[in-house]
Amino acid sequence: MLNYIWSFLLLAGLCAAALFGNVSGDSGIVAAILSKSKAAVMDIALPLAGLMIFWLGVMRVMEKAGLLELAARALSPIMRRLFPDVPRDHPAMSAMIMNLAANMLGLGNSATPLGLKAMTHLQELNPNKNTASNAMVTFLAMNTAAFTLMPMTAINYLNAASIKGAHQIIVPTILATACTVVTAVVAAKLYGRLPFFALQPDDLVESAAATADQTSGATGTITPKRKFWMIALFVLFGACATLEFLPATVRQNVLQTTGLSQVVEKAKHKPAAAKASADATETQIEPVWKRFMNGGSGLAIPIVLVVTLGVGMAKGVKVYEEFVEGAKEGFAVATRIMPFLVAMLAALAVFNSSGMLLLLEYVLRPVLGFIGFPVELLPMALMRPLTGSGSLGVLNDILLRPEISEQLKFTAAIMYGSTETTFYVLAVYFGSVGIRRVRHALAAGLTADIVGMAMAVILGKLLFT
Repeated sequence: MLNYIWSFLLLAGLCAAALFGNVSGDSGIVAAILSKSKAAVMDIALPLAGLMIFWLGVMRVMEKAGLLELAARALSPIMRRLFPDVPRDHPAMSAMIMNLAANMLGLGNSATPLGLKAMTHLQELNPNKNTASNAMVTFLAMNTAAFTLMPMTAINYLNAASIKGAHQIIVPTILATACTVVTAVVAAKLYGRLPFFALQPDDLVESAAATADQTSGATGTITPKRKFWMIALFVLFGACATLEFLPATVRQNVLQTTGLSQVVEKAKHKPAAAKASADATETQIEPVWKRFMNGGSGLAIPIVLVVTLGVGMAKGVKVYEEFVEGAKEGFAVATRIMPFLVAMLAALAVFNSSGMLLLLEYVLRPVLGFIGFPVELLPMALMRPLTGSGSLGVLNDILLRPEISEQLKFTAAIMYGSTETTFYVLAVYFGSVGIRRVRHALAAGLTADIVGMAMAVILGKLLFT
C-alpha cells in the first residue's frame, strides 16, 4: 500500500506543481526535494543515531540488570492478550513496554530508539522477513495512536501564544488518546482478518526459526553491602529530585544554607548584575500544576538512568562495558533508515510545496463543513499524519491568528497531542528492519488518527464552548 501512496504523493504533487508554476524557484518542488533530502539525513537520521547509540546502550545495561524482564513480567497479562504471537519472556515484550511508556510520558524522540529495538526483536520472530507480522502491525498501531499523559509540547505552544488555562487540555488529550489506542488495537485486530490484508501464499517463505535472546538478566545477586549503597543512592537522588517539584525559592534556601550557592557562583564567575537578574527570574512562582508537569517530564530520564545504574552496579554488572556493547548497533540502525526517510520526506515535500495540499483543502472544505468539522482545523487534520514539523507549524499559525476563537485553539492543541505522524512512523520503523509489505498497518494507523481528530473536536466543543 505504501507503494501506491508514495507514488500518488509524488505524481499528484508533480502535476500540481506544473499547473500552479511551483516547479522551480526558492519555494518550488525542486528546492523542496533537495532541502528535505538533506534534512532527512542531517537533521533526523544523524541526531537519531546519537539517541539510538545512547538508548540502546542503556537498554543493554537494563537487560543485564534484569529490569526489562521485571517490567515485562509486571505487564505480562495485558501484553500477552495484545501480542499472543510473542513469547512472554522474549526481549520484544520488554522493549515494547519501554517504548510505550516513553511515549506516554511525552519523551518524544527518546522513545524512537526503544521502538526500533522492539521492531528488531519482533523481526526475529517474524517468519517472513519482507512482510509485517500481526504483532508488528499492532505495535505500530499503538505507536501511531500516541497515548500520552503529558502533552507538554502543545501546552508550551499555548503558553507561548498567551492563551490562559493551557493545562486544561491535559485531561481531554488523555481521553482522546485513550480512544485512539482502543481504536488502533481493535482496527489492527479486525483488519488483519480481512482477505485483502491477509498473508498471501507466496508471502509465506521458510526461514530459520528465530531464537530469542534469552541472556540471563541478572549477572549476580545483590549483597547486603551493595544493597545498602544502592538504597543510599536512591535516597540521595530522591531527596535532591524533590526540589524539582517545589518552588524555586526552596532550592535557593537549601543552597544558601549549605553554602553551595557561593561555590556555584564562584565556579560560574557570574557578575553581580547577571546574578541579580538570574535570581529575579528563578524566584518567579510558577503554578503548581506546571511545576509538577515540568518536574515529572524533566526527571523521567534521570530516574531511568539512576535506577538502571544503581541496580546494575548492585548486581555486579559491568555497566560501562555493557553500555558500549549495546550502543554499537545504534549507528547501523540509523544508517538503515536513511533511504526510507529520504523517500518519504521528499514525497511529502513535493505534495506540500506543489500546491496540491491547498487544492485538497479546497475540495474537502464543503464536506467537512457539512459534518460539523471546523474548516479552520482542516490544515492540521491533513498535515498531522504526514509531518511533525509541518503540523507544529500549522498549530503555531492557528494559535497566533486573532480571528480564530479560543475554543478552536484549544481543539487544535488537543488534536496535535492526540494524533501522530503516521507516515513518518511507518517509514522509520518498518524501514529499520527492511519490511516492504506493511499490510494493514497504515489502515489501522489512519483509522486511529481519524478517531483522535473526531474526539478532539467533540471534547473541544463540550469543554471550551
